[in-house]
Amino acid sequence: MTIAKETAGLLAKLGVAEAALSGGDLIVRSPVTGEQIAALKTIAPAAAAETIDRAHKAFQTWRLVPAPKRGELVRLLGEELRAHKAELGRLVSIEVGKIPSEGLGEVQEMIDICDFAVGLSRQLYGLTIATERPGHRMMETWHPLGVVGVISAFNFPVAVWSWNAALALVCGDAVVWKPSEKTPLTALACEAIFKRAAERFGDAPEDLISVLIGDRAVGEILVDHPDVPLVSATGSTRMGRDVGPRLAKRFARAVLELGGNNAGIVCPTADLDMALRAIAFGAMGTAGQRCTTLRRLFVHESIYDALIPRLKK
Repeated sequence: MTIAKETAGLLAKLGVAEAALSGGDLIVRSPVTGEQIAALKTIAPAAAAETIDRAHKAFQTWRLVPAPKRGELVRLLGEELRAHKAELGRLVSIEVGKIPSEGLGEVQEMIDICDFAVGLSRQLYGLTIATERPGHRMMETWHPLGVVGVISAFNFPVAVWSWNAALALVCGDAVVWKPSEKTPLTALACEAIFKRAAERFGDAPEDLISVLIGDRAVGEILVDHPDVPLVSATGSTRMGRDVGPRLAKRFARAVLELGGNNAGIVCPTADLDMALRAIAFGAMGTAGQRCTTLRRLFVHESIYDALIPRLKK
């Protein structure tokens, strides 16, 4: 079986129709073999803006739903992810090139954040504060923001979305997701999985979760739209330098997860066997495609000769 056929079969099990995989201008290839696995249609900027408008309408309904009930939708999403962990994990491996354990591990992260968010739905506490005015008190009440924009990178194609979406849903927000052009298939799969959870939930508004398949221009629509008060963007430092000021210009909020220049420090008292394992995994795990990847290593001179030759091996 070719990877293209396997991909179509996995997507069918996850709820994505085979017709959606052809006829478009966005060519998707698996880094495993270089084989083309889809040709997706992209959304025009004007249509992307309309999608955000519909998401805003969904938000106006969803924000009035009690938080514990919103948590029930996220609980159902977690159940659907558990039921389809094998298929989605395999799809991550095909589209990104991750080893099977890392593909499955990423889906497990999605399940874990759903569990966390469900608990959070009953813990949206606010402070009650004393005041000098007789017969009065001050209190905090947390209000939903609106449409949350998510721009994700290729290296964690599904986990990043879930980290944002699970929390946003519990907090009463709608989500519009612009995935990397390198990994759109996993985004379509997540959208289909969420739709099944929403059907089981029963009365979730339409367009609560939306996916925008497109290029930089589509991302710019999301960043600049006045009805998107928060954008969570994952990618390069260069991207963050562009996105951050654009959001600040209209007083929107930014969650930027960008590249890191991470270092390891090995002290004289370190367990060298443990240090070697940690250094190797930190530098080479996920093929080095992580914002937390180890790029620099500082070793105390007293153990340099004992560590570095072993590291080179």
